[in-house]
Amino acid sequence: MGYQGKLDFVGRTDKGMLRPNNEDAILTDLEIGLVVVADGMGGYKAGEIASGIAVEIIQEFITSGLDEICKHHGISESGYSHESMLLRNAIMRANEVIHDTAKSQPQCEGMGTTVVAALFYNNRVSIAHVGDSRVYRLRRGHFEQITSDHSLLQELVTRGFYTLEEARRSLNKNLVTRALGIDPLVQVDLQEDVALPGDIYLFCTDGLHDMVPEPDIHLTVDTFSDNLETAVQQLVKLANDNGGRDNVSVVLAKPITSFENEKKGFFDRFTDWFS
Repeated sequence: MGYQGKLDFVGRTDKGMLRPNNEDAILTDLEIGLVVVADGMGGYKAGEIASGIAVEIIQEFITSGLDEICKHHGISESGYSHESMLLRNAIMRANEVIHDTAKSQPQCEGMGTTVVAALFYNNRVSIAHVGDSRVYRLRRGHFEQITSDHSLLQELVTRGFYTLEEARRSLNKNLVTRALGIDPLVQVDLQEDVALPGDIYLFCTDGLHDMVPEPDIHLTVDTFSDNLETAVQQLVKLANDNGGRDNVSVVLAKPITSFENEKKGFFDRFTDWFS
């Protein structure tokens, strides 16, 4: 397989200015078109164990499952693509492993992690997330958040208790309502998008979006859209310059050209005509 020359992935993780260690974990795999960003939480070093398990299990699960996926075309019985269901199942498996580890290892009790992951395939991208790590997309100058946080604050905004501006000033913004490892089962939010050449997808932990206003994130990604390495460095620097109160992780993913699977079936091509 492999997407070298078709996709550009650049990522960086940093412990920030105040935290003693980095509990974030990131993974980029151009061979299978996978991006994973996780933000761990828990006792001493347990957060980094949880985030590390998440990225490792998801990569292993996706890698082992893609060969079987290639035998199928179109959508699954769920209404999502087979790739989307593989990504969801990978995250659910990671949740099981983290939960079991937390229960069996006293030093890991209570650990968990947010996760946001994406699988690129056939000029499309499947995105799955749990928690408040986010995905933004820059397309033809328009920058938007395309995931919705699983947090107490987001629930209060959705229900009308806060305006968005009031939410930004709230002290409750870091209370997540969903994370991997807390319960035996987890609900994974899933969405699919057509990935166009020139699009830029930004994956990040709250160490970025809590510290850097969205217009500044937009401006940075747009300004350095032709140099993702510089864009990532500048985003991490902005977070740290603004206080760096948390670990910060950023991955940028950019389709360079078409990455259509040559084995793509007629159904997939048919649905593309109407995308």
